[in-house]
Amino acid sequence: MSLIINYNDKKFVTLAQSVFDELFRRDKDLETQIEDRTKILIYDDITYNLSHLLTAVHFNDPAILSNYARWLYALVCNHSNGLSKARIMDYLLEQYEIITQSVSELGQEAISGPDKEKALRYLELARKEVAETATDLNESASFLEGEHYELRKLYLNALMSNRTREAFELISNAYKDGIPLTVIYEEVLAKVMYEIGALWHQDVITVDKEHYATSVTQTIMSAFYDEIFARPKTNLTLISCAVGSELHELGIRMLSDIFEYNGWDTYYLGAALPHTAILDAVEEYRPHLVALSVTMPPYLAACEKIVSALKTTYPDVKIAVGGQAFTRTNNLWEQWDIDYYAPTARDLLTWAEKSFDGKLLREGPWNG
Repeated sequence: MSLIINYNDKKFVTLAQSVFDELFRRDKDLETQIEDRTKILIYDDITYNLSHLLTAVHFNDPAILSNYARWLYALVCNHSNGLSKARIMDYLLEQYEIITQSVSELGQEAISGPDKEKALRYLELARKEVAETATDLNESASFLEGEHYELRKLYLNALMSNRTREAFELISNAYKDGIPLTVIYEEVLAKVMYEIGALWHQDVITVDKEHYATSVTQTIMSAFYDEIFARPKTNLTLISCAVGSELHELGIRMLSDIFEYNGWDTYYLGAALPHTAILDAVEEYRPHLVALSVTMPPYLAACEKIVSALKTTYPDVKIAVGGQAFTRTNNLWEQWDIDYYAPTARDLLTWAEKSFDGKLLREGPWNG
């Protein structure tokens, strides 16, 4: 491969045009939403990426493309009008993905033999460079604190850059390496999702990114279910749910999984249940413990009503509350007739296992 890049060379033009056409094929709105001048700039952008790729391959130096990718991201951010950093990152990542596809399919025209494999490796490094630059955020204190910071940082980066398979592999490998599932849930998945929520509130990412991260995390959690439900069982039962019209239910679902993993029979009721449905569930399943989660403060009043109804109707059932809404109060839970306020699922599990003695394990509160 010659170092001197001819932008009019037929092989180079074919490769660049392939990338350009695929970009517009994937996004039909581009054709009508942008001017011809902008289309020319997009094509020029593609040729610059390709020229840096070819130069990097020629000199066996992936930093040539990676550094350009980082510089390009910063340039687009500084000159964009109203586009979020996440949107810009998605655009650049998609362009590198399409270049990778075109090199794989048409690369033999411009890049052949071992150079083709090298080019594909360099493109993956460039994608990671963009993702890491875009996710180099001012992290919250809660995200920085605790064990396994590096793992949750890698998981956050994978979600931010839409690398679904990498996200799965990170969590799967962490479990295989001996990190307990309860730790993975609380120190990685829960903290990352809290951080995702904070980034959305700060308008750093858009709601579709938040939904994507939630969907990936839920799917990863479901991959553990065979093991979770195969664990030895105790004679303890938990009912858990999110209160009111609450849609932020991932935290309480994690709590239910952690209890199930530790031998409890759990009934996760989800969210948006009427009060009567929760009371009916308690009557049917006869739990030892009811865990109620509230994420948004406007639903605290609904939670208080459920607590009161449960204590009136089923005084022997223990009740725990938790969720982000309580952290924004002046220890509001101290005024309620509850048995425990749980900052984390592990805190509640530890308390619950100490609270139910051998007699209760054998007989349960409904038979005593």
